[in-house]
Amino acid sequence: MRHAVIMAGGVGVRLWPLSRKERPKQTLRLFEGKSLIRHSYERVAALLPPEQIHVITSDAHLGMIREDLPELSEENLIGEPVGRDTASAVGLACAILHEKDPEAVIGIFTADHLISPLDTFCRDIERAFLTAEEHDDALVTLGIRPTRPDTGYGYIRRGDRVSDGVYAVAKFAEKPNLASAMKYDATGEYYWNSGMFAWRAKTILEQIKKHIPQTYDSVCRIAAIANEKKRKAKLAELYPSLMRISIDFAVMERADRVLAVELGCHWVDVGSWPAIESIIEADADANVNACEHVVHLGSRGNIVVSLDKHLIATIGVDDLVIVHSADATFICKRRDAQGIKELVTDIHKKYGDEYE
Repeated sequence: MRHAVIMAGGVGVRLWPLSRKERPKQTLRLFEGKSLIRHSYERVAALLPPEQIHVITSDAHLGMIREDLPELSEENLIGEPVGRDTASAVGLACAILHEKDPEAVIGIFTADHLISPLDTFCRDIERAFLTAEEHDDALVTLGIRPTRPDTGYGYIRRGDRVSDGVYAVAKFAEKPNLASAMKYDATGEYYWNSGMFAWRAKTILEQIKKHIPQTYDSVCRIAAIANEKKRKAKLAELYPSLMRISIDFAVMERADRVLAVELGCHWVDVGSWPAIESIIEADADANVNACEHVVHLGSRGNIVVSLDKHLIATIGVDDLVIVHSADATFICKRRDAQGIKELVTDIHKKYGDEYE
């Protein structure tokens, strides 16, 4: 049977001050009045019924996920006691599903992307599922054809064509410098790494066992416990000791066989404030306004964000990011927005966890 797992862990520091430990970015209603996790769920729900859709997130965020996704039952929500990156999250979710369904074929989806159009997404995810079913020794990754050189994404170099829209993966490339990204794009042989996958549960678990055996042993021990209360206790005991590493570093770059399916959609990783300029249409002065009340006078090229009715007004400022929250305001030049992690670290040093 086919299943979907939506990975909804993490906080999303680069969307501070709206994204916080108590209200992470996947639960923010920034686009069309829906949270990012809701957008993700609705895409997947076009392919699978609710009983085959699962979410793995922090224990602390389960309540918010329940609010956003009332269609899902409790057994379809997996809570992590601590974050241990995507290798642990994938391993745990796939071990639990394998225990229930040894023949499970699993699609792994993200909770912080916006993807359109829906019919293209469904077509290409169907191809990924079919590829994982037909090539049961392979891990399948979803690749995005680049629209520009980008230093913020990992890249995948495709190799030989396997079938329509499916290629062997020749290599993974980490986030490049600009010169390398330009070379990658010029070849036409590279995809952006979307962080979405499809595979048989038994295949990914075999690869996890081979490359990160401690993780494999722990998640299998947890998944084997049927009693929910006892499983949660074992999860709390074992999970914090797992290696903090991504599924890409731990497994995908070292796996025996990886295939890439091209995802021919408009795809936006909502990983920083400048990303929203490709989602929200700018005004006549190239200002991108993700807020209800805003007035610009002689200002151009700004990104302005607020979730409430707080008025933001500007005069004669250009190329700024301005984000308002109930207790903090963030302002920077657009070109400096990637430095927000360092800023949040400094804020923590000065004010502790008051603004986290």
